Order: sequence, then C-alpha cells, then structure tokens
Amino acid sequence: MLTNLYFVRHAHSTYTPDELGRPLSLKGSRDAEVSNRILENENIDFVISSPYKRAIQTVEGIATFIGKEVAIEDGFKERTLSLEPVKDFNLAITKVWEEPSFSWPGGESNTVAQKRGIKAVEKIVNTHEGKNIVIGTHGNLMVLIMNYFDQKYDFEFWKNLDMPDIYKLTFEYKDLKEVNRIWKRI
Repeated sequence: MLTNLYFVRHAHSTYTPDELGRPLSLKGSRDAEVSNRILENENIDFVISSPYKRAIQTVEGIATFIGKEVAIEDGFKERTLSLEPVKDFNLAITKVWEEPSFSWPGGESNTVAQKRGIKAVEKIVNTHEGKNIVIGTHGNLMVLIMNYFDQKYDFEFWKNLDMPDIYKLTFEYKDLKEVNRIWKRI
C-alpha cells in the first residue's frame, strides 16, 4: 500500500525576529494560493504542518479545500541553526552541511535535525498508511529528510529550492519508492 507525503516548503515570508510567528509576504500568500490549487488535484486526505506560521499559512488553503484542520507536528519545524542570530548565514549553513555532526551554540546539527524529521515521517507513514498527506515544512529540514533516503538531496539541492516548493515522496510501508517534484512556477 502506497503512502504519499507532499512536502511543501513554505512560501516567501516577511522577515521578523519572531521565528515562530513570521508571516507570509504578499508574494508568499499569492504563491501559496497557486501551490494549494496544484494540491487540489492530488486527492489529499490530511494536512500536517510545522508550528511556524509561514508553514501553516502555506498549506492552510488545501486544508480548507478538503474540509480539515491543519494538524501541528513539531517534528517538521525548521532546524535551529543557532540560539543567537548568526553574523554570516551562508558560512553558518555551509558549515553544518559540510560537517553533519557539527552544531553552532544552541543549534541542531544536521544529524540531530534529520533524526527529528525522520521520526516525524515514520510516525505519519505508520498512522496514515495508504493516504495522501500534505506536510507544511521548511527547506532545510525537508532536504535533510530527503537526504536520509538519498544523498543526492544535498546542500546544492537545497540552494536551488523554490519558495514554495513541493516534493511528493511515495512510500511503500517505510521504504521510499519515488520522489517527484510537483511544484511548477506559473
């Protein structure tokens, strides 16, 4: 029995220091509407999201379309890069990808964030076997999850993601069978 997880990287957000409450920008809201229309053709059964506002806002349209609430799953929140703001984001993110077990003070290493994401994926696959589930999440965590199954999903892959972006991961039980990108910028 196949289970499809539609990982939706959140749309563009307006920067605020409030990581949890950062909302979508006007462009992000427009792009989220487009991505939700794409998902309307996928026979979605459930919608799950990171607790971050921008991730929820990106997928709430498809939840409304299917008449369900967005369920929150902390395991799909973005990885914590550092407890304090980093001076050079590119340097900081490059370092954690080059050294998967390295973490900045108060942050998560790639290894730790990936384990958290995989635990959430396993929980969803076990509880929603045979269903189509949208997961609102974040680019870094999404790619770390994909990287667990296939190392071709790496730092370079992450750098080329769109906002939003949608990848359909098809599982047979716990085995990943196929990955397809379904976001098409209009």
